[in-house]
Amino acid sequence: MTRSMTSFGRARSEEGNEKVFSVEMKSVNHRYLDISIRMPKWMLPLEEKIRNQISSKLNRGKVDIFINLKSYSKSNNAVQLDKELAKNYYNCLEEMADMLGIENDITVAKLSRFPDVISVVEKEEDLEETYKEIEILIDKSLNLMLEMREREGNKLKEDILAKLNIIEHSVLDIEKIADTIPEVYKQKLEERIKVLTDGSEVDQTRLAMEVAMFADKATIDEEIIRLKSHLIQMRSTLSLNESIGRKLDFIVQEMNREANTIASKSSSIEITNIVIEIKNIIEKIREQIQNIE
Repeated sequence: MTRSMTSFGRARSEEGNEKVFSVEMKSVNHRYLDISIRMPKWMLPLEEKIRNQISSKLNRGKVDIFINLKSYSKSNNAVQLDKELAKNYYNCLEEMADMLGIENDITVAKLSRFPDVISVVEKEEDLEETYKEIEILIDKSLNLMLEMREREGNKLKEDILAKLNIIEHSVLDIEKIADTIPEVYKQKLEERIKVLTDGSEVDQTRLAMEVAMFADKATIDEEIIRLKSHLIQMRSTLSLNESIGRKLDFIVQEMNREANTIASKSSSIEITNIVIEIKNIIEKIREQIQNIE
């Protein structure tokens, strides 16, 4: 299945809960799977689980995940009394009063002002319960992304297949022209020899040898066969139900290589012009498959 790497997904927990989570994901093309997660600091221990959940469904792409929280519950902060420390402060003050012979005017209010006697601490969140809730939202977002990737991927596949058909027809045109090149070369060579020798009879054996040498040097049969084979491979790969982007990229490189070789070996301006059009289409395909997973 051909899937694009450009996608977006969003999910949100139901309103009315004490905590409302929202998960938003977006991805663009990338050579590998690159996951970036932004979420509240206290949720950082869940990062590995979230990464594993995403990588189980996505193979490539730069994926940005934003996890936000709106809390409608009472404050998560709690006031904590250090009883032992308070006792130690009090005992020290009592000892100081006895030692100096002064009145001990300590009160609870004054004692509470000493460092760390009373402190405000943040309640620990239940990470397992939190993950159970956001796991569902991540799955929903991922499914939306996959649907979008498949829709975009199908559009890319249809367009690439149409381009492959154009290339195939162009290759057939090249093949027809290539079959006539030796005969055309023979005629031109024979005419040129007659001009240079003032119309003398041409040695047909020597002429045949020259044409054979030219045909052997300029033949592009192998390149045409390989280019046709690459077209078959492209169509076959586009129908696979797996990550195909890198394989398609390799095949396109090989197609471009064969087109360059055909252009360099051919002496026909017609073939050269056709190859230019083929290379232009190949480049468009190459740009498209950069966005295929």
